[in-house]
Amino acid sequence: MPFNCGIVGLPNVGKSTIFNALTQTQAAQAANYPFCTIEPNTGMVNVPDHRLAVLKDIAKTQRVIPTQIEIVDIAGLVKGAHKGEGKGNAFLSAIKTVDAVLHVVRCFDDGDVVHVDGRVDPVSDIEIIDLELMMKDEETVKAKLDRCKKRIHDKEAAAALPVLEKVLKGFTSLQPVRAMGLSEDEHKHLADCHLITAKAMLFVCNIGEGDIATGGNRHSAAVEAHAAKVGARTIRISGKVESELVGLEPGERAAFMKDLGITEAGVDSLVRAGYDLLGLQTYFTAGEKEVRAWQIQRGWKGPRCAGVIHTDFEKGFIRAEVASYDDFVAFKGEKGCREAGKLRAEGKDYVMKDGDVCHFLFAK
Repeated sequence: MPFNCGIVGLPNVGKSTIFNALTQTQAAQAANYPFCTIEPNTGMVNVPDHRLAVLKDIAKTQRVIPTQIEIVDIAGLVKGAHKGEGKGNAFLSAIKTVDAVLHVVRCFDDGDVVHVDGRVDPVSDIEIIDLELMMKDEETVKAKLDRCKKRIHDKEAAAALPVLEKVLKGFTSLQPVRAMGLSEDEHKHLADCHLITAKAMLFVCNIGEGDIATGGNRHSAAVEAHAAKVGARTIRISGKVESELVGLEPGERAAFMKDLGITEAGVDSLVRAGYDLLGLQTYFTAGEKEVRAWQIQRGWKGPRCAGVIHTDFEKGFIRAEVASYDDFVAFKGEKGCREAGKLRAEGKDYVMKDGDVCHFLFAK
């Protein structure tokens, strides 16, 4: 299964517009009324990486394969979702399955676009959703706490009790799990709960076209201040502009971006931010057959990284021959790196670095 990010938010904040721009489709219906999206829409998105084009020229190949992540557009949420209000049950069951959350927040003023609560207040919007997610998580944690109390003589259950109580206390202070500063061991006691507020969160500030040049507005500034308090990140993007860019020819697209004073589409920045949010990084293989980006988790060692190509590579791993991206470019490929002493032999304990260009030796 691919790593994925779920797009969430209140109804009618631009989720489906941004989803369509990300996936360059019209798969998600976008309209000026709440609950336009009911069933989740999904799409695979290439992760933009300028390094692929450079490696393509060095390897003299025409085949380039980028990494991808899955984007899921989830139904809008309203107050009372944890009790099934609106599309709450659908929303909460869908969000439990994603690896990270892209929370789209309305940060633009437009009287022609209906807001579900009749006003533009992005921090209040965030708090509505955070509260619903916390209340759902609270139900889950309380249920496990009750089970553990009945198994108090079980060593694992007894160890989980103080962690569960700590989390419930955090919820009373309106803290999401990701902002509680829990240790790795404490998180292990929560793993089977699949808590929503433990997921990494990126607030996507949906700003107006006129706010691009100024780097946002008072609404996006308020979201950024709030994010710092709740362990989340932020990015600014104009859904309206991105939806217009998708339909343009390359020349028109470049001219429009120049007029806006931007050098890349906002959705490209958003995909890379989602990739980083998921804790992912990339290594490359480069040859005459193809240049390919391979998706791995930060901290993975050589054998596990080799396994994403084929399980036999992991099982029979002998060593990896590795050059950094910068060296590979500077010395014009593997042959030049080998001659310059920049092609390293790395063993089973080597932690792969982002941008490594490598091939693996393995026993069949």
